[in-house]
Amino acid sequence: MAEGDGRHRSRHLQHPGGPLTAEPAEDTTALRADCARCSGLCCAALPYARGREFPVDKAAGVACPHLLNDFRCGIHDGLLEGGWVGCVTFDCFGAGQQVTAATYGGTTWRDRPDLAREIFGVFEVMRGLHELRFLLADPACRGSSYAAEAVALDHEVARLAGSTPEVVLSADLGELRGRAGKLFGLVAAETGGPSHRGALLMAADLRSADLEGADLLGADLRDADVRGADLSRTLFLTQPQVNAARGDAATRLPARLDRPTPWG
Repeated sequence: MAEGDGRHRSRHLQHPGGPLTAEPAEDTTALRADCARCSGLCCAALPYARGREFPVDKAAGVACPHLLNDFRCGIHDGLLEGGWVGCVTFDCFGAGQQVTAATYGGTTWRDRPDLAREIFGVFEVMRGLHELRFLLADPACRGSSYAAEAVALDHEVARLAGSTPEVVLSADLGELRGRAGKLFGLVAAETGGPSHRGALLMAADLRSADLEGADLLGADLRDADVRGADLSRTLFLTQPQVNAARGDAATRLPARLDRPTPWG
């Protein structure tokens, strides 16, 4: 759940432009969360545990008590102050609107309680598929000598994402991630930048650092201080990683990522 306009981006059930698709493309707009075209899936499908990111426990498949009937967040403007850090840092890579508007054609888990478990399961798999697509569209991939392989794998994942619920649920995310991981490793090696893949950079002091070419795939950037840092030419940086870090107006980001509101 990303910060938006105080209405949780005014969630609706149907996209006025028609059904969404999962076509492979350089434009990653469809891989960015748009809560206005979702049905509160992250607020109902996913579990959370009381701790530094959430003030209470919630089981998977149970709607958050703050989720309103129109799928807006009732405490959106006070998420950070209330300790709902996990909601602010979360990003579904556009899986929410894909599942709501395309896979189920606007039918929601509230419309069909008998399908709720299936819809929630599809959402979880879809988020993994969309995250893969976002990484495969990384400029480093598309500008490398492995661009054809990246495009081919993106086409394969896109076909799965645009299929029926049964096909989506049958997707082998582990196998797809394994193949993509090998490809990302080859791209990073070709780029020759420093590798921070999977690194624990929690609360790291990266102020004013120039991270050009750095491989940040899976790096834990929670509370990392990136004020004034240049992250604009990093590899495999995602929105959830950015949301979890501490930056400012001087922090430079890749064009396809949003600047978190608290950064100014």
